[in-house]
Amino acid sequence: MKYRKSKTLAAWLAFIGGPLGLHRFYLHGLGDLWGWMLPVPTALGLYGIERVLTFGQDDQASWWLIPLLGFTIAGCCLTAIFYGLMPRETWNARFNPEAGDVDAGGTRWLTVGAIVFSLLFGATILMASIAYSFQHYFEYQVEEGRKISQ
Repeated sequence: MKYRKSKTLAAWLAFIGGPLGLHRFYLHGLGDLWGWMLPVPTALGLYGIERVLTFGQDDQASWWLIPLLGFTIAGCCLTAIFYGLMPRETWNARFNPEAGDVDAGGTRWLTVGAIVFSLLFGATILMASIAYSFQHYFEYQVEEGRKISQ
């Protein structure tokens, strides 16, 4: 008998381990291509943070590497919200088709906690990533404008 996939566990895995693809592996198995692809932008974003620590904030490669990490985390938080708000019938039809109407797709307080924390951290990280990207882009544009005007 196959085990039933819990909506609560999937939401928490998407929130906590989403950038590593843990929720994809839980729901779709180790053969899931998207689960194996999620660590790539995560690793690139961490490399961007390493570049900032090594070369300083003027490193242009880190300007697009760091937001990759932020957008990946925000996307995984959005996935956790999506899983948490999915109705029981839809959850069980998609992830527990042989089980019928079981309690595995039910929403509990831990599920609501995953939704709340995902919304809080996901929105914060998304806004920080957008602000970081735009700030460095506009600073670069101003610097290039100064070079042209001289």
